[in-house]
Amino acid sequence: MTDTADTQPGWFSPEELENIRGRMPILYVQAVPVRVDEVGQVTHVGLLMRATPEGSFHRSVVSGRVLYHERVRDALLRHLEKDLGPVALPHVPASPQPFTIAEYFPTPGVTSFHDTRQHAVAMAYVVPVSGDCQPRQDALDLVWLTPEEAVSPQMREEMTGGEDTLLRQALAHVGHAP
Repeated sequence: MTDTADTQPGWFSPEELENIRGRMPILYVQAVPVRVDEVGQVTHVGLLMRATPEGSFHRSVVSGRVLYHERVRDALLRHLEKDLGPVALPHVPASPQPFTIAEYFPTPGVTSFHDTRQHAVAMAYVVPVSGDCQPRQDALDLVWLTPEEAVSPQMREEMTGGEDTLLRQALAHVGHAP
């Protein structure tokens, strides 16, 4: 999960957020960006490259917190633009429905999803994008892979926290059983 917060009035300082993370679950959205063909079949999956504070690199999907008083759809659009750029042209329906809800725990093994910082609940979506995607902010790179390439052992090794499981669930949801 990404930790970049947009600067907005009423949002938490880093110290406040750390305190809250230790006391209650935080709501996130996650988006698996995809390219689709003329009949709506997924042809490619977009995976971001991010750096950790410790200096390692990993692949991930679009992810971020839902702000207080923010609609889930607006949070999805904000994070897609933040990570993929302003002309990614995501196709988010008026009433988006998640393909799954991922529960991240600070304790390994409770679920497939793990985040050492917090207990988080993430509503996950597959989002077709049709525009020019340029990684921004804490996203260093973006690669487009076929569904088969995206779930390869090499890509699974490059993903952390259970996002490889999330990616396989997303592809199964759109008819690409890994």
